[in-house]
Amino acid sequence: MKDFTINIYRNLLSALLEEHYHFQTFQAFLQKPLDRSIVLRHDVDDRKEHSLQFAKIQQELGIVGTYYFRMVPQSFDESVILQIAEMGHEIGYHYEDMDFAKGDTRLAIDLFQQHLEKLRKIVPIRTICMHGSPRSRFDNRSLWEVYDYKDYEIIGEPYFDVDYRQVFYLTDTGRSWDGHKVSIRDKVDHHFPHRFQHTAAIIESAKNKDLPAKIMMTFHPQRWTDSRVLWVQEKYTQKVKNIVKYWLVKAAAKTG
Repeated sequence: MKDFTINIYRNLLSALLEEHYHFQTFQAFLQKPLDRSIVLRHDVDDRKEHSLQFAKIQQELGIVGTYYFRMVPQSFDESVILQIAEMGHEIGYHYEDMDFAKGDTRLAIDLFQQHLEKLRKIVPIRTICMHGSPRSRFDNRSLWEVYDYKDYEIIGEPYFDVDYRQVFYLTDTGRSWDGHKVSIRDKVDHHFPHRFQHTAAIIESAKNKDLPAKIMMTFHPQRWTDSRVLWVQEKYTQKVKNIVKYWLVKAAAKTG
């Protein structure tokens, strides 16, 4: 079965439901994690309509997810945000203010407050998640070396507030579930032996009752489509990006 299609996405969610996982928003997970729970995290980097499609599929299946929106036109859309929130999903801020501010922390925190307020005029926001900004030399998380996001009524950020010794992390970064070699910043310390490349392998592992009890899965919905043209475009565009990111990772390892 072809990967990164809506069809296989539905199959993945159905397989996880059949194994009696609970689906929690990130906020709910932080406040009271359930046994056998999954957080479906969505980084809305581009093609915001794809995120709306994901949200509708989840609603049909009776599950919820968390959607992080950037402050750029290809992501931020008040109508899309409202529709997703009205389905019961969580909305969060996908911040990249250190990148916007070119490393100026004072300007970055001002932008963070402005952007957070803009989102909060639409829906409540209690969690945030950094945007990786792979082409930028600025790590957006470095803002919190100077400031504290909890001063802004934020209760969690996935890269700071999840114990990945207890939570298995999966991300489709690089358009693969084992894209850590080409990931600039979307990575955590892994403490589980499970490794997957294709979505079908995750489905098979679920059916074999081999998945950990607590999981966070990160999706970039712009990568998932049944459109043949978009699917091919995304596949080969990502291949080029992965080559660039691979050499950036190698260069960073040498200088580090």
